[in-house]
Amino acid sequence: MSGFNMRAPICLVENINGQLSVNQKALQILDQISQPVVVVAIVGLYRTGKSYLMNCLAGQNHGFPLGSTVQSQTKGIWMWCVPHPSKPNHSLVLLDTEGLGDVEKGDPKNDSWIFALAVLLSSVFIYNSMGTINHQALEQLHYVTELTELIRAKSSPTPDGDDSVEFVSFFPDFVWIVRDFILELKLNDHPITEDEYLENALKLIPGRGHKTQIANLPRECIRHFFPKRKCFVFYRPINDNKLLANIENVPENQLDPKFQEQTRNFSSYIFTQARTKILRKGGEVTGKRLKSLAVTYVDAINSGAVPCLENAVTALAQSENSAAVQKAADHYSQQMAQQVRFPTDTLYELLDLHVTCEKEAIEIFMENSFKDDNQVFQKKLMEIIKDKKDGFMLQNEEESVKYCQATLDQLSVALVESISAGTFFVPGGHKLYLETKERIERDYCKVPRKGVKANEVLQSFLQSQMAIEESILQADKALTDGEKAMAEERARKKAAEKEQELMRQKLQEQEQQMEAQKRSLEENITQVKEKLERERESMIREQNMMLEHLLKVQEDLLKEGFAKKAEELNEEVEMLKNKIAATEKDDTPWLAETLDKFGNEITSILSAPAKLIGNVVKGVSSLLKKN
Repeated sequence: MSGFNMRAPICLVENINGQLSVNQKALQILDQISQPVVVVAIVGLYRTGKSYLMNCLAGQNHGFPLGSTVQSQTKGIWMWCVPHPSKPNHSLVLLDTEGLGDVEKGDPKNDSWIFALAVLLSSVFIYNSMGTINHQALEQLHYVTELTELIRAKSSPTPDGDDSVEFVSFFPDFVWIVRDFILELKLNDHPITEDEYLENALKLIPGRGHKTQIANLPRECIRHFFPKRKCFVFYRPINDNKLLANIENVPENQLDPKFQEQTRNFSSYIFTQARTKILRKGGEVTGKRLKSLAVTYVDAINSGAVPCLENAVTALAQSENSAAVQKAADHYSQQMAQQVRFPTDTLYELLDLHVTCEKEAIEIFMENSFKDDNQVFQKKLMEIIKDKKDGFMLQNEEESVKYCQATLDQLSVALVESISAGTFFVPGGHKLYLETKERIERDYCKVPRKGVKANEVLQSFLQSQMAIEESILQADKALTDGEKAMAEERARKKAAEKEQELMRQKLQEQEQQMEAQKRSLEENITQVKEKLERERESMIREQNMMLEHLLKVQEDLLKEGFAKKAEELNEEVEMLKNKIAATEKDDTPWLAETLDKFGNEITSILSAPAKLIGNVVKGVSSLLKKN
């Protein structure tokens, strides 16, 4: 199934007594979604109306539990998968999290992990709060300041353990929703937009005191970690508190018209602007991939480790690359089996088909694999395809031997009967025997598509006749001793010519195999080079985006009068610039070194003796011995 339309939400990450676990039923649903996903997660204090907005995005009045008491209704992280309303062939995955700051929870760390998981799993992260964006609201968003302790970008971070400069390359877009907004959108008596209201609220407070630094920390983190930010303010939907407590049952026409408009604007933004979730180096995230990420992150938390994006991507790559190898190898087998006609007339015919099917298999692998470090899985595919090719070659030889042997058996019936009847053991019998044998050879040569073993089987047949031919020659009293000697010489010369012909054929087949290996090597290197160059370009874009964002943060700090803080970013800016310069160099040696190493390894695989070689010799020789 490519997508999935759930009638109601299901718990994805369960939170029972402070212990997080993934719900297997939810994972089964994600596993059925092969489409790319847009993942929208919402977090906020409990009882602030998060679930109502998520139900709106699902196009339903009911779904995520709303509740009407001071108790938090949502525990853990709940998931609702629906077809994306404006992106064809995409699924919209809505994640509703349990309320932060629930007094019934004993361990506040639990909230921090829920917050971090929502950031890691989403492509749009919504923070929902009440009233205004003031000091208290930002103080309640202290979870964002803990992300450097709760998330790692790389498995081997910088010496100081902080790789948060890379967060911008994979963090979601940030949307702040302010519910029951009570102010006018004005600044210094001038109208401002919702986004300007947010950016103004995120400006740093001047001062160097400890309290000021603490107050500025959430502001700095939001500005540093989330390059794309958006704000929506919502007025109170209805003034009647009783109706408000059961808002899902209130007809739309009884809600404040402004609230309805704000809800439509918010939904429209999510449907049109929310990004498909992307993996670093791995392309778009599907439901299957989201399942793997959720499991890896929750397992890391439960093991006492910090969820690491690189580790999660590596685990996902291991699974997907194994599947990609299988898919590519299956395609090779299916196409070869469908298109080959045994026995092939020549070895070249089989090898040409092999090269074509192998090229398609490599393309399928490249399309379905990612982060194949050191081309480990591609080399595994080449080993599998080589073994399969050897199998097809063995089958081709066996079919050729069987067909040729059956043909010769049929053509030589009269010869065998004549030998048994003693027809050739008379004066002039040798000449008659030679005529009969040569007629068999001529008729045999006229038979089409005998395959690669045609000459070898014929040579074996002729060798099997040498003893009887010698007996017939010596018994022929019509020939003088000199004529018999000449006949023997002619027979030896003809046998030698046949051996030479066989040798020439084998040399030609060796050359054809070497040519096929060369084509295979070139195809592998070409496709690896193209993929590595695409990854390099993607890396440059990502690094440039990180640099652009860092320079914007630095510029904003200077504008706001925080020259020292702006100066503190110089080291990160220079480091990024150096990374970009090194990646952009045309003469970067890593690509050539990688391709050289890969080329040598593929050559070694392609040149290795066939695992089936013993079977080939044994199988073919046993068939020939039947003569």
